[in-house]
Amino acid sequence: MAVITNIADLKRQHKRRTPKMFYDYCESGSWTEQTFRENTSDFDQIRFRQRIAVDMTGRSTETKMIGQDVAMPVALAPVGLTGMQCADGEIKAAKAAEKFGVPFTLSTMSVCSIEEVAKHTTKPFWFQLYVMRDQEFLEGIIQRAKDAKCSALVLTLDLQILGQRHKDLKNGLSVPLRPTVGNMLDLATKWRWGMGMLGTKNKSFGNIVGHARGVSNMGSLMTWTAEQFDPRLDWEKIAKIKEMWGGKLILKGIMEPEDALKAVEVGADAIIVSNHGGRQLDGALSSIKMLPAIIDAVGDQIEVHLDSGIRSGQDVLKAIAMGAKGTYIGRAFIHGLGANGEAGVTKALEVIHKEMDLTMALCGRKHIEKMDRETVLVPKNFAGEWD
Repeated sequence: MAVITNIADLKRQHKRRTPKMFYDYCESGSWTEQTFRENTSDFDQIRFRQRIAVDMTGRSTETKMIGQDVAMPVALAPVGLTGMQCADGEIKAAKAAEKFGVPFTLSTMSVCSIEEVAKHTTKPFWFQLYVMRDQEFLEGIIQRAKDAKCSALVLTLDLQILGQRHKDLKNGLSVPLRPTVGNMLDLATKWRWGMGMLGTKNKSFGNIVGHARGVSNMGSLMTWTAEQFDPRLDWEKIAKIKEMWGGKLILKGIMEPEDALKAVEVGADAIIVSNHGGRQLDGALSSIKMLPAIIDAVGDQIEVHLDSGIRSGQDVLKAIAMGAKGTYIGRAFIHGLGANGEAGVTKALEVIHKEMDLTMALCGRKHIEKMDRETVLVPKNFAGEWD
């Protein structure tokens, strides 16, 4: 690999090596992409306080997320179609995360199945659940996650209906794929990606095909998925899923204090302040802008994490300083995966860790848990005043 100094370096390699339709799937938001852009740009408004003449030896980024030891407060977020960014992508990302000591979250809409990822890893990973109408499938996939010893269930709450992403429509990214002539030509030039895909059996949605009744191939999958995301998902159903799961439950997609308090009421172990990376409700505030109000509402009643917009170790530190106990990276690790497989994911984690470690030191802090509100400068009225 060329010299990699930041996530943007990996992003450039990812774009060069991966078919356009899959790169665009990663690097896009819904509608005008306003929220997608502001998720990252709003981090730029927060500044660090430099401290000097402080003993900087013995630094540590180690902490816990939902009681689990982590090398740094960063988890790999669930990303659908990860196995199309790179052959066996979920397996490679999970292995990199395990070796680095951070959680990996497998998406319901993954290419590699729960069982395939479990077969290639030695420690428990987390599983992200989309609630489907098919009760038999829902109960079955939860049991499969239990059987695979997944240590947490991440329940996504903001995708009961699918936000429109213009790039996906224009690229013909659907189930089954309907690529344009331009994308077919592009696929032909991505020989490294193509050789990898030829060498793997994992080419469909492994958690669904062969597991949902009547879904045996990509054609039948299209009909099934078009009807399955359950728009009736409510707090009562969430409580039932918590009971069905019986383990650690993380609720993803919390963007309002009222919903955060509801999460406390149903007994969730953690919430993720997230707008789905700007891929659902365009025009919503960024996750980092909503974080303070949600922290204020729930206090220490529940563990608060943050997702959407993190592209550096400095972004992680800003979220931690603002009160989050953990963060998630999606596009940042996908750029590494698309650039160079498992080694690329490891490089992304190394980049983020190094940025965290050096910035923490220059802020005069030796431990990640000491990165508090006193280490950052936040503009007055950061979240804005809205009627």
